[in-house]
Amino acid sequence: MDLRDKTILLTGASNGIGKVVAEFLLQMGARLAVHYNTNKISANALVNQYPDTKSMTFKADLSIENEVYQLFEDVINHFGKIDVMILNAGIFLQHSTQQDTRSWFSIWKDTMNVNLNAVGLLTKLGIDHFIPNKGGRFIYVASRAVFRGETEEYLSYAASKGGIVSLARSVARSFGKQNIKSFIIAPGFIHTQMAENFIAAHGEDKVMNELALNELTKPKDLAPLIGLMCSGLMDHATGATIDVNAGSHIR
Repeated sequence: MDLRDKTILLTGASNGIGKVVAEFLLQMGARLAVHYNTNKISANALVNQYPDTKSMTFKADLSIENEVYQLFEDVINHFGKIDVMILNAGIFLQHSTQQDTRSWFSIWKDTMNVNLNAVGLLTKLGIDHFIPNKGGRFIYVASRAVFRGETEEYLSYAASKGGIVSLARSVARSFGKQNIKSFIIAPGFIHTQMAENFIAAHGEDKVMNELALNELTKPKDLAPLIGLMCSGLMDHATGATIDVNAGSHIR
């Protein structure tokens, strides 16, 4: 897969799914805007490993509105143009309904700020950029939770990812004539630190018993699919959701 003609913004690129996807895209020659919040060392290591791509790291706390604006502006100022936006960054915060309402709602708002509000803002900025540039692609990382539901400790996470799916589908329907495409990846449990934390709290059997396969999905199982979406070879699947969940929820 040759992505040497693509400039791609990838949020949450220094850890977990994002890091593995970033490495795959860099291997394919993409010019990557590697977004990170706190893990500067990891982000820089990715870029330094592939100097020929002329990729660059960009720091932003996506829970802060002004930093979202600044991220987009900095990427445009550096590269001049974005061809693909992969909106991957997200948080997975536990907040049981048994805790007091004010603290519960505080976590709800924190989750929405990163998982949905920042994504909505970057989508609007992306549309405004793509239209005069004759097109572009959005790739949204959602979740199995949108379609299957989540446990009561993660209501805000499920709701935020549901909003992303509706947004992505609406973008596909509304802007296809302007050559803007929109895709959704809906992972189940992925073998990342986030999953390890959940397993530590709830037990490995709880996760593994849900799967049709014998192992957890790994970030590398998503990366080629995302690369294919970036390439343009899947454009007629615009608006589609691809489930990657080891057969734990089949629609």
